[in-house]
Amino acid sequence: MKILVASHTYIVDLNCEKLRALSQLESGIEVTVVVPKRWRPGGVQNKIIETEYCDEGKFKIVPVSNFSQNHQALLTFGADLISLMRQFRPQIIYVEQGSRGLAYSQMILLNQLLGLKAKNVFFTWWNLPYKLKLPVALLEKYNLNHSHGIISGNQDGAEILQQRGYQGPIKVIPQLGVDERRFLPQPQPELAAKLGINIGDFVVGFVGRFVPEKGLLTLLQALVTLPDKPWKLLLVGRGELREELMRIAAENKIQDRLIFVESVPHDQVANYINLMSTLVLPSETTYKFKTLTAVGWKEQFGHVLIEAMACQVPVIGSDSGEIPYVIGEAGLIFPEGDAKALANCLLQLIKQPNLAQTIGAMGYQRAMVKYTNKALAKQQLEFYQELVSSH
Repeated sequence: MKILVASHTYIVDLNCEKLRALSQLESGIEVTVVVPKRWRPGGVQNKIIETEYCDEGKFKIVPVSNFSQNHQALLTFGADLISLMRQFRPQIIYVEQGSRGLAYSQMILLNQLLGLKAKNVFFTWWNLPYKLKLPVALLEKYNLNHSHGIISGNQDGAEILQQRGYQGPIKVIPQLGVDERRFLPQPQPELAAKLGINIGDFVVGFVGRFVPEKGLLTLLQALVTLPDKPWKLLLVGRGELREELMRIAAENKIQDRLIFVESVPHDQVANYINLMSTLVLPSETTYKFKTLTAVGWKEQFGHVLIEAMACQVPVIGSDSGEIPYVIGEAGLIFPEGDAKALANCLLQLIKQPNLAQTIGAMGYQRAMVKYTNKALAKQQLEFYQELVSSH
């Protein structure tokens, strides 16, 4: 099976592991990844990534000239895409730019004009209801009408596309898996000593942005009610809430229990997760309709959850967005914004070490079965095979 993937995501080599795994699952699979030749990540001025050609046999990354260097929906490719598609002749065309992506429309059109008869598939993270004006509504309708399958990163996204009239196959698979070679149980005594974490401390951990929608104020409010327990709060990341978190901690005389670590390279995140007695993702949904679109946010996946699960660290999550689906039965879930319920979850793990160990083991098993790059690659291949075998 020949699979053509298009996305700006794969200009970062670390993100390519799932697609590499996909190319190695069976003989006869070839994966060619089209990436923009030039990209400005996050719209950062004066920071341009120049992508390079990579040939690993069954897996290739091919930079193609592109229009728009920092807008996912407006990304389109130059004429060199035509010769690549004509030569490669894929059976699957998979574009990770959402339901309204111009690059996806371009691929659909070239698929028809070149007579490739490939199956058109796109990926989306979008999990909020929305309405569209012309001409964007027509663009999405064109894309949906010509899609043979869709992969959504979350359950909400799949349901929204069905509500918008799509009746074809949809598979819920996250975009990126967890690298079990990097995220694994591994004691960190030296790092613990450096951060002032002692044996016996119950370390509540958070990794991510310090912003209101991540629920950190609810987390701290829950911890304030547990002053007599030997806990510490390890916060890895940065953001606008840091000063407010410090102020609240000072008011409650628990500032010595908070440990802040500035954002660290991704290859070092596992070291900090392994210091945690539990990782908490207390995300809070903030969206509301404003004119024709939903403004705000709802947790799309929570990748840090599967990273903690791979480290056998028990996880606690709110019921925002995809979190309950990611955790399943392998962790504790509480109603978003409910500090009392979160405090109860924390107490369960503090008072019952055996429960914490059991949850950690269940999370590890779930991560290994469902969320490694190889596991995701298998799910994706099965979906592609279903599409290719259908008429």
